[in-house]
Amino acid sequence: MSGLDIDRVRADFPILDQQVNGHALAYLDNAASSQRPRRVLDAMRSYEERDHANVHRGLHTLAARATRAYEEARKTLAAHLGGVSPEEVVFTRGTTESLNLVAAAWGSENLGPGDRILVTELEHHSNIVPWQLIAARTGAEVIAVPVLRDGPMCGHLDQDAFRSMLDERVRVLAVGHVSNALGVINPVAAMAAAARAVGALVVVDGAQAMPHMAVSPAALGADFYAGSGHKMYGPTGIGFLWGRGEVLAGMLPYQGGGEMIRTVSIAGSTWAAPPQRFEAGTPNIVGAVGLAAAVDYLHALGQEAIAARETLLLETATAALEAIPGLRIIGREGPKASVISFVVDGVHPHDLGTILDAAGVAVRAGHHCAMPLMDALGLPATTRASFAFYNTEAEVAALAAGVREAQRIFGTGAGAA
Repeated sequence: MSGLDIDRVRADFPILDQQVNGHALAYLDNAASSQRPRRVLDAMRSYEERDHANVHRGLHTLAARATRAYEEARKTLAAHLGGVSPEEVVFTRGTTESLNLVAAAWGSENLGPGDRILVTELEHHSNIVPWQLIAARTGAEVIAVPVLRDGPMCGHLDQDAFRSMLDERVRVLAVGHVSNALGVINPVAAMAAAARAVGALVVVDGAQAMPHMAVSPAALGADFYAGSGHKMYGPTGIGFLWGRGEVLAGMLPYQGGGEMIRTVSIAGSTWAAPPQRFEAGTPNIVGAVGLAAAVDYLHALGQEAIAARETLLLETATAALEAIPGLRIIGREGPKASVISFVVDGVHPHDLGTILDAAGVAVRAGHHCAMPLMDALGLPATTRASFAFYNTEAEVAALAAGVREAQRIFGTGAGAA
């Protein structure tokens, strides 16, 4: 038993109760964006209708209420991240901006010729491109930990190769906690310990981990940890960067203006303490309110119950898809979140995604912003089904049926006429 009343949970998500192309919607694209419960929508609506004003600046009642809501959201998120200090939580537009912030603000002052930035072939582009940009400016070099190309752990990082790449030249390890493309969970704590032993900064992309598991970035040994609201049942346009206090305190601002200053004169300016130092301009206040409401919702459901439900869905979907001849799951073994990436002989992922959509099943088809991974595995693309706790066994069956229908249409596999 998962411990969740699925009918009651699904009732919390109004978007799920609809038909798409004449079929009940089966939303299996949660790794791209999860849906938002009424608690989040209501919290955002209440703020917009009753409390909206600019934060940190006004003396009037609405400004005080807006500021309180924004800073309480920061405290809620800090508690959710294992009880870190709220002063270590920077609100951003999402994981992408968080990683760009670290690369630009830390990297520009700390990297130079001869330094190495260690990324991995599993990374989302957002944890590769910012490092390439800063490497071009500083003379540093970006190198990548390879994935295993074959065998039972195909798609997982080659840990032997990782350890062999670590030396005093490595200044940064940038690694995803959970692969958005395959769902594999990386051994971040062990990798962080090894990287810090050679003096490297550890930057973790936590976008895909936050919806599925309890996360304590400090306990993982990270120096920075980034996440996005829209991956964890909150709104788009809001995310966070957690950074160790002593590291944040030593960084220059990422952008200028607004609340990031202490003093300004024509001769020069001084900076506010973190986190305000990295929150230039008017922030996404309603987004922060919505993200806090999403965190409260996850706590109300319970992380253990969520994990149990998603494990059941992953096992059910894996069995259903593996029963289809001609279908191969990529990254099948090892620790995984509830994400399945697969290919079907004779059916391009884009065609499969279109056929599934016609049956009301929403999946993602393509390179999943992980082109280096696809190149490493020799794949043009995969089809990805990503599950949330509100998904059902009936939706898994609809996914499998849609794959078989695609095989019938293209005259391949057991579904061929």
